[in-house]
Order: sequence, then C-alpha cells, then structure tokens
Amino acid sequence: MTVLLFSLPAAARHIAGGELFYEYLSSGTGNKTYRITLRLFRDCFSTGPLLQNEQVTVGIYASDQLVNTLPLSLQSGISTLSLNTSAYPCLVGNVNVCYEMAVYSSVVTLPDNTVGYTLSRIGCCRVDRISGLSQPNSVGSNYVTKIPGTSTLPTGFNSSPQFLVKDTSLVCSGRRFTLDFGAIDPDNDSLTFALCDAYTSPGGNNNNNLPPASVLNLIPIPYSAPFSGAFPLGPDVNIDPHTGIISGIAPAEGQYVVNVCITEWRNGKPFTEHRKDFILQVRNCDMIEAVLPDKIVQCNDFSVHFENQSLSSAIQSYLWDFGDPGSPATSGLATVNHIYSDTGRFMARLYVTGPKGCEGQDSTIVLVYPGFKVDFNIAGSCIINPYRFLDATTTRYGVVDSWSWNFGDADTQADTSHLRNAVYTYKRSQTASVRLLATSSKGCVDSLHKDLVVRDKPFVGLPFKDTLICSIDTLQIIASGNGVYSWLPNKDILFPNTSSPLVFPKDTTKYIVTVNDAGCIGTDTVTVNVLDFITVQLAPDTTICRTDTFRLNPVSHALRYNWTPAASLSSATAKSPLAFPLTGTTYSVTANLGKCQATAQINVRVVPYPVSSVITKDTTICFGDRISLRANYVGTSFAWSPASALSNSNTLTPIAGPVRTTDYIFMVTDNLSGCPKPVYDTVTVTVIPPVQVDAGRDTAVVPQQPLQLRAISATGRSFLWTPSYGLNNASIANPVAVLTSESDLIKYKVRATDLNGCYGEDELTVTVYKTLPEIFIPSAFTPNGDGRNDLLRPLTAGISQLIYFRIYNRWGQLVFSTSELGKGWDGTFDGVKQPSGTYVYMAEALDYTGRNLSRKGTCVLIR
Repeated sequence: MTVLLFSLPAAARHIAGGELFYEYLSSGTGNKTYRITLRLFRDCFSTGPLLQNEQVTVGIYASDQLVNTLPLSLQSGISTLSLNTSAYPCLVGNVNVCYEMAVYSSVVTLPDNTVGYTLSRIGCCRVDRISGLSQPNSVGSNYVTKIPGTSTLPTGFNSSPQFLVKDTSLVCSGRRFTLDFGAIDPDNDSLTFALCDAYTSPGGNNNNNLPPASVLNLIPIPYSAPFSGAFPLGPDVNIDPHTGIISGIAPAEGQYVVNVCITEWRNGKPFTEHRKDFILQVRNCDMIEAVLPDKIVQCNDFSVHFENQSLSSAIQSYLWDFGDPGSPATSGLATVNHIYSDTGRFMARLYVTGPKGCEGQDSTIVLVYPGFKVDFNIAGSCIINPYRFLDATTTRYGVVDSWSWNFGDADTQADTSHLRNAVYTYKRSQTASVRLLATSSKGCVDSLHKDLVVRDKPFVGLPFKDTLICSIDTLQIIASGNGVYSWLPNKDILFPNTSSPLVFPKDTTKYIVTVNDAGCIGTDTVTVNVLDFITVQLAPDTTICRTDTFRLNPVSHALRYNWTPAASLSSATAKSPLAFPLTGTTYSVTANLGKCQATAQINVRVVPYPVSSVITKDTTICFGDRISLRANYVGTSFAWSPASALSNSNTLTPIAGPVRTTDYIFMVTDNLSGCPKPVYDTVTVTVIPPVQVDAGRDTAVVPQQPLQLRAISATGRSFLWTPSYGLNNASIANPVAVLTSESDLIKYKVRATDLNGCYGEDELTVTVYKTLPEIFIPSAFTPNGDGRNDLLRPLTAGISQLIYFRIYNRWGQLVFSTSELGKGWDGTFDGVKQPSGTYVYMAEALDYTGRNLSRKGTCVLIR
C-alpha cells in the first residue's frame, strides 16, 4: 500500500515538517567546512507566510552553548508535490493533498573539538489542530542534527544522512499502510532507525521566528497518551530499525507529528544522530484493493495461509486462484488456507470487487518446499579463544545456499558473518543470543536463536561441593566439562588426571580440580569429610492417635537408610519417611555411610480417637421456634458451641433457639486414652426468617361503610383474620369489613403463613364514628418531637379519597399540601421551622358514596 504525507489548512500556521542536514566539503588546519541545508515543507492550503519569505537562521551549539549563528538562503525555486488521485481509481473518499518544499543552504567552517556540534533551527508555526497532543494548537518546531566530535569520531569526517523525499502517498484511518522514511548516507555508514520525540520551540505562540537562544533547550512536543515520541501514531504502528519503513494500522482521522531519529554506525560503533519530523495526515478514506506480499515461502508443510493485507471494509467479494493445477479458483473471505498437492513454484492471484464495479487484483509467488530446518552447533571454551559456530541446517529440496550469522555480542554491531561455519572471539563474558539466518536454493528462509554463555574460564561441573565418607571407603568424584583434568593433592587418589578419580582419604581433605581447555583454566573444589564411625538416634517412644501421620527424623551422618516394617511407611529408604501405623509398631532403622553402619529403634503406641456423634439430623425451624438436640460420645468430656443460643451447653440434650441459621458443634475429648486431640460433629439448624406481614394503617369508618382490608406479605401464602366479625371472608388477604353502629372500635389481627408453616402477624384498629362521613381537623398541634401532636393531619371517617389538604400562613402563602391520607404538616416550610401562630387549612374529599365534602378553618401552631 502507498502512504500520503500532507497537512490541513491551518490559517497562519503553515509548516508541515522539516529536515536539517550537513555535507562535509573540506578540511583545514584544525577545522572542517560544511554545507548546512534546511529542507522545509509547507501546507499548500495555508494562508500563512510563503516559503520564499521564510527567514532561516541556524544556531550552532557546542556543549549546549551557542558558538555561532548561520543564516541560510533560499536555493532555486519552490517545488510542489501533490497527490495524483487518478492513480487510485478505487479510492473511496474526497482526498485533496498538496504541500510545497523549499531548500535553504549556506557554508560554514567550524573548528575541530571533542564534543562536536548540535545544529538547531527553531520556528514558530507548525500547522494547528495536531492530533495526539495535549496542546494541539500553537506548537513550535525545532529541527536538529549533530556533527560528531573527536571523542566519538577520532579520525576522518562525516556528512549526515539525508532522508528520501518520496512522492505523496495515501494513508486511510483504520487501514494498513507503509511509509518510507528511508535515508541515504554519503559515507556509506550503517544506519538504524527509531521513532523518537519531536521538538517544539518558544515561538509556537506567535507568527515570528525567534533567533537562536544562547543556551540550547530541546523541548519535546506535548504528546497525549497513548501517543508518544516512540508511538506517534499509536501502539499499532512501528518502524523497521534497518530500513526506516513505518507500517501498521493507521490511527483515527487527523494529522500527527512523526519524528524519525537515525543513529549512524562506523566500525561497529554508534557515533552521531540525525533526525527529521513531518506531519502525517490521516484521511477518512478507503481503498478497494488486493494487497499480497511479493512472495510466500512455505518450507514446513504443504499448507499455505493467504490473507488480503488490505483492511478495506468496502470490498464486496473475493476470488482466489492458488495456481495449483487441478485446484479450482475459490470464492470466499479475505483469509483462506490452501494445501498444495505437490512441491514447486506457483503464482497465486487475488481478485476483489467493490461498489460501482470497482475491481482490484494482485499476485504473489508461492514457493512450497517443505523439509527445511535451520540448526547449528557451538564449540568453544572461554573468551581467550575463538568460538566455532558449525552449521547443521538440512533441506529436503535444493541446497542450503546462504548463511547469515549474528553472534549476539552486546558491545558491537560488527559481530556478523556470512560463512557457513564461522569463528568469532568475544572480548568479555556475557550471555549472547546467537542467530543464524539460512536460505536454500528453493527460496526457503528461516532462522534460529540459541543462547550462548560466554565464560571467562571453562565450565567445571561437580556433583557436590561437600560430601562425607567412612574412613574405610573409596569415593568416585565425577566432574563435567571439556579439557585436560588434574587433581590435587595427589594423595589417597587414583586416576588424578581424569574427570572421575577415586579418592580414599583417611582424614578430611579438600580436592582441587583444574581443567585446561586450550589455555583456558578453570578450577573448583570439593571437600571430602571423613568419619571413623557413625551413630543414629531416634526420638523417644511415643503415642499417636489412630489414622494420624508423623515423620521419623533420625539424627545421623549416614547417607543411606533402610526402615522396617515398610508397610506403614511412605518410603523404606528415605532418611525421614512418613509413618501411618494403625496398630502399635516398633520401627527399626539401619543407617550406612559406606561400610560404616549403625541401628536404632522407636516404639509407637497407637490409641483410638474419641467418638463424637450428633444424633439430631440437620433440620429447619421457623423463626422463634426451638428444637432439642441429641448427641452421644466416647471420651472423658464434651461441650457444645456456640453456647449462647442453647439452654445448657453441658448436656447431651440441649434446647436450641437460634435467631439465624447456626452450625452447632459437638466436641469430645479423651484425657485418659493418650490421644489428646478433640473430635467434632456438627448439626446445622436452618432458621427460616420471620414472615413479614402488613395489615395496613389504623383507620376510621362510619356505620355500614364498606372497608377494604388488605394484608401484604412477600412470603405469606395463606391468611387468617381475627375476629371474623363484619368480614365477608376471614381466610383471604383482602376481605371487606362492614361494621354497624353497635361497634365503637374493633382491632383486627391477620396471620400470614408461608409454605414452610411459619407465620407472622400484624393488626390494625378500625374506629367507628356514629356520624355521617366527616373530615376532622385538630384545632392545634405541637411539633416539638415528643411523639404527641407533632403533625397536623386530617382525621377522616367514611372518606374514600382525600382530594387535597392545604395549610396557609397569615399572608396567604401555601406552606403545605397533600392528597395522601394519613400524611400531615410538621410545622416547617422549605426546611425552616414556622413560627407559632394561627394558620388556615382547607380540605376537600370524597366519601364512600362518592359525595364531595369540603372543610376549612384555622388551627394553632404551638412551640
């Protein structure tokens, strides 16, 4: 895919990027002459200054101090680069791209020094609305390059690299792209590329370029996460460090500052840096295209993965032709897998279609030659001798025809070779990641990494550093490592010039081994401790509870052990095995250090655990109920817990009345058997939460007024009202009560029972007024928080609906209003306590017959 570089219209902000570079011209006595050049890019659509009017002055710094200023003059004319959209017949979106380029240059002679020089040109006016920055507008620029001093380039001279100026290319938001930031170097130095911070300048807030400052101050532009100098286009875009090709998935539509730093290498060492930044415009566009790699090489098996590398969402169909004889073309998705019928060279093609008949196609060469495997071996001893790298690559088809070694030396880049079998000498010890890239005549390419531990002396491996033998024994010490062996002292030892001598010292001796591998010397030491005899001691006889496990821990210098009886041991030959006897057992151990031997015994008494048995099964009770627990035991004592909800925790049959689900634990101990451990059994008593039921608020009626009762319960499934007097059905949740004038007051209780038989109760009081339906308003109330007469509310008899109840102060201001029965005024207005005094009320309601009833009057607030 191609890539587009340009900038949006930016009013007076006009600069779209720049590169400052230098060319070595000649040398004098203690100085060098350079041509300094600035290549500057401008947005064609900007209304800001023209490039031909740009004032360019370069500051030359040594150790960040200004030592010279150099005006640059415009060279020749202004060139214009614009995107040829006709080259993209399947472009979806309106893309208009253009930028101008000018070159400014001058010559300067600089004295040689050790630190070199930093060249800097600061400018005021990058384009505005830059994406990926915390400050998108008024961003200045500072284009920088470095001339090396004698500390990094002791001899010779240098001209900086120059980035390639490519034609404009297209990049679309959310689509895969490549952008060539490659460069050429006049001195043929090695170049590596990296994305890095671009610099701003103090002149970003006005349209005037500032003169070079007396002290160099490199200020990174203000990136905003997830963008940074290393990721100016987000985490999905990277740069190839060897080619300068930027590729990945483009970010959202916008314009982004991309800055690339080049490190120059000579004789395997880095010596200076060069940089260029440019504003990359990402457009909201799409391309109907087929994009395949130049070549696909499959050297593992016959299955080849094909994928359209274009991420266009406007593609409507795909047609794949794998170039495999006898295999038809396949329609399908952007990603397919094909298994080739044979080895060989094939030409695969992809055809895509989009809206309005737009078509795209691409082809790729496919090489299928399975059986290619890269491998190599390494031989060497230490840093004073070269290491040999021996190719072991194999191929089934063709021949291996090239090798590219990278020996992973962290100190240089000159650690490469193209020989089949290579030799390399490291200067210091390190762990090097050695890489071999190999190819075959059939086009196979593969690589392999191996870590190499580069030593300053040869490896000497010993099976132990310290050991123990009996004075009548002989010990073989087996060492590992390449080279010629010698052991000291040459006493009580056989075969002292081999890797596995036999030693038989009579006293403790330190044996020193020396390995000489082609002049690399390595040494190590092993101490052989000698004993004339050994002992073995076991703990005193003990008692354990049956089914318990314990560890046998002998104290001895022995190296081999044999236990009997073995049936109840985890291992009969371990030094400290686990024992799990079910009956009384005497364990014997025979311990050996070579030919030295000792024995010991331990008697283990096994006793049963106490018995704890809860007879009562797990059960469920209603909240408020009680249950009797029962248990049996074998032992000397018992106890229940928790004891707080038991009638007596020291009886076998306590009464439990928990208020929540509780695990009751029955613990038994036996202080006479010898097993000191308690045992436990548990019974769970699940408590069903209390049934909640609401019978409703107390109320008042008049004789013969139907009163709808309503019990509300989330868990209740059956209901019973008592007394049943005046009720049409006492066994439902919502009976209707009709009371006569014979009653003044009646209290109803309702019981709600759930599916478990648990119940809850609530009650309400019904007052019977011997009057017609009426609204009663108290003449005074005292809102002092004592629980009596704190609210002014209407008392209703025979009323089915309260239309309103309103309170006014003496100025006619409404201070309270409600249409809800039972609600009243607390003597406040907007949270402020109202003063004592007389207030006017008005009330209107409907009685149970539907007749309208209204009342008004006064009441007194008393504080």
